[in-house]
Amino acid sequence: MEVDKMDENDWKYHGEGNKSLVVSHVQFCRVLRLLKYPAEDSENPPQTAEQAFRQIQNIVDFSSNVMSSLLGEKFIHSGEVVKLPLEFVRQLSIKIQHQRPAWRCDKVMDIYSGCALCLPNLTSPALHHPTRIPPLCIEIKVANGKWKRRSLYCPLDLFSGNRQRMHFAIKHLIEEPQNNFKIFKGGQCIYSSKEGSDDSPDLNSLLHHLRPYFLYGNNRINGHMTCKAVLNDFIQVLVNALMSGGGGDGSVVTDRQGVGRSFCEASLFNKERIRHGSRGLPSDSVLFRILQTQMLDTLDIEGLYPLYRHVEQHLEDFPKERTRLQIDGPYNEAYLEKVQKCLAEDDGSVEYAAAKVHQYRVSMTAKDCSIMVGLVPSEEEDDEVLPSQLRPRDFRLPPFSYSISILDLDPKPFDSIPRQLRLDQKIVSCYLRTGGALPKGSLREREECTLLFHPM
Repeated sequence: MEVDKMDENDWKYHGEGNKSLVVSHVQFCRVLRLLKYPAEDSENPPQTAEQAFRQIQNIVDFSSNVMSSLLGEKFIHSGEVVKLPLEFVRQLSIKIQHQRPAWRCDKVMDIYSGCALCLPNLTSPALHHPTRIPPLCIEIKVANGKWKRRSLYCPLDLFSGNRQRMHFAIKHLIEEPQNNFKIFKGGQCIYSSKEGSDDSPDLNSLLHHLRPYFLYGNNRINGHMTCKAVLNDFIQVLVNALMSGGGGDGSVVTDRQGVGRSFCEASLFNKERIRHGSRGLPSDSVLFRILQTQMLDTLDIEGLYPLYRHVEQHLEDFPKERTRLQIDGPYNEAYLEKVQKCLAEDDGSVEYAAAKVHQYRVSMTAKDCSIMVGLVPSEEEDDEVLPSQLRPRDFRLPPFSYSISILDLDPKPFDSIPRQLRLDQKIVSCYLRTGGALPKGSLREREECTLLFHPM
């Protein structure tokens, strides 16, 4: 990317989260991720250009040196920090402003530092050869999220390794995607909940997009794929991709016992059905690697908070210790070693407390990540000899090549732990107030609840 020839007209609005905004190139599979600030700081940026550069470089280092080792290098795209011409950034901000959702405009794009994170555009999988129909990409935010309507999605089903439960989870993500599920076709978002809207997405429109990919699937009636069959075949392809080992030994790890609940009591999945079908995730699958990293948090926030206070008090007394304990990085091999080799029992030291805080922060990143599944339809030569009803491929799923990536791997700030404790207490209070179970039927209109991922 030639930064000295940047033209804002070559870029378009792609999306944004709480802390950053993303634009994508109109021709090449590249995106730029830029920082955001509160609107009241628009005239006086809260940090210098050097600090902004360091913030983004920390994201790259954390992803490439820490999360890549824990989750698997094959799933990670760390990207690189780039310095952009300030005039380009300012003109880009003006160009995309009208495309941003109104409820996101309480924050503004950083137009002062010129720093950005350059990444591949994973919503448009790279093609090794032209295909008749565009590739698909599915984005799944695996765990946490705010829900304005009741959802039957449970992360424990998705991570169970039981194909029926995984199918059940994805089906309900599709029915109620909110902010946890999106589908892209040729790089364009074709299915998601509109940000800030209470309306459900159009499932019929999605099925119209998916039907050409599943013309030769199972369960056809008089040569026609039913809507239910199209949806089921799509979910099955997605489950297959999530369960694939990606070239490893494909060994299966059975459900863990004694570590925690492997089934959510609030789930409406029929418990009798989990007796059938395989259980456990392949040890080199993306879900297994994410789950193992989530389970670095062995204390939960209530058990961790006293250790956080221990570290906080130590830093108040000895501020220079912040560097030695790597509270704000650097995110290097030494940091990873602290995470991986933390003592099993508390010896009362600040080093132990800091290591447990590091483990918790890494775990929270894994609980808040997104999975991108790219599906590229494999072209097969049509066999004109056999009628379509008799072709062997009628009796199996259509072939896809796939790629799997993990996004949203920013380090969680040290000082975010008190907020997480308050959130957890709020969830527990709501749980106790409702008698430990969701009422039958819909939640009250516009009532928001937070879905909490419990360790398995």
